[in-house]
Amino acid sequence: MGFRCGIVGLPNVGKSTIFNGLTFAGAEVAAYRFTTIEPNVGVVNVPDKRLEQIANLIHPKKVIPTTLEFLDIAGLVKGASKGEGLGNQFLGHIRNVESIAHIVRCFDNENVSHEYGSINPRRDIEVVETELILGDLQVLEKRRAKVGRLAKVGGKKEAEALELYEEVWEVLNQGKKAIGLRYEGSKRDIFDDLCLLTAQPIFYVANVDEAQLKGDGHYIQEVRDFAQEHGSRVVVICGDLESEIAQLDMEDRDTFRESLGLESSGLDQLVKVGYEILKLITFFTTVSDELRAWTVVKGIQSQKAAGRIHSDMERGFIRAEVVSFEDFIQCGSEQTAKEKGLLRLEGREYVVQDGDIIHFRFNV
Repeated sequence: MGFRCGIVGLPNVGKSTIFNGLTFAGAEVAAYRFTTIEPNVGVVNVPDKRLEQIANLIHPKKVIPTTLEFLDIAGLVKGASKGEGLGNQFLGHIRNVESIAHIVRCFDNENVSHEYGSINPRRDIEVVETELILGDLQVLEKRRAKVGRLAKVGGKKEAEALELYEEVWEVLNQGKKAIGLRYEGSKRDIFDDLCLLTAQPIFYVANVDEAQLKGDGHYIQEVRDFAQEHGSRVVVICGDLESEIAQLDMEDRDTFRESLGLESSGLDQLVKVGYEILKLITFFTTVSDELRAWTVVKGIQSQKAAGRIHSDMERGFIRAEVVSFEDFIQCGSEQTAKEKGLLRLEGREYVVQDGDIIHFRFNV
């Protein structure tokens, strides 16, 4: 799997519409609060033209792309962290995703009410993100109470955890997100175990009407300004249009986008931003007539990458036979790449590069 992405936002900002457009999952869409009670989950193939190019050369029997999982939770409102609108329950659904897509309404429509009566992207973002911070403070409060009792009777691990909890508490209590905190070793494990919402990378999706899709309206600019202030990214999508395109046959979608002057789909844009903020790359394997894409963190070494496929491959790792995507396409086959000296034998410490085509040798 590429990564898991939670979709959040106020009610009636177009979250489920965008979810449908991205995943073709048919989530219920309606202009009233809390249409989505249980999270909608959609798994989609990650678009990668390189996979198709490799397949055109080697003609595998099976092509398996890497995937992306979206979780669409109900609209959050002020007081969600305290259970308002069932928000506390909803927040729990996205504690184990790798990133959060915050959908921000950037369109006027008198037929779709706004939770606060007017379109104000900065205010809307701050309402939701305040609830994420408050939700994290609640988690910390419970952990502090539980661990504090054990720390008092001499528990060393509990004392270390309590010290970290206090540090995180101070940051969150100042209205700051936990994503800026950095820990190593055992402290990193303690921090990760908290599954804090604000420790996850957040990017913003400006949901616009079709007329604004290629422009820079003031609503969009508000989102961009906020994102820039917080070191984040923005994707501009017309949810209604993406949902309409999702109804078309696969072969007609690109043609329709081209007629509108759109260079890429909403899914393409979200995947690109998601991979960039999570520092992910893709490598490929070709084994037993199967071509497959794998997503790993940038900087991973070859032995660890082998473990992404199977733990036995990591334990019994011998070497990696590697050819870059560009060299493979230029040569047209692995054999030609080998003859030209472009297929390399790499050890366990080789750092995998985006687009590498790798055959792992290992002992069972």
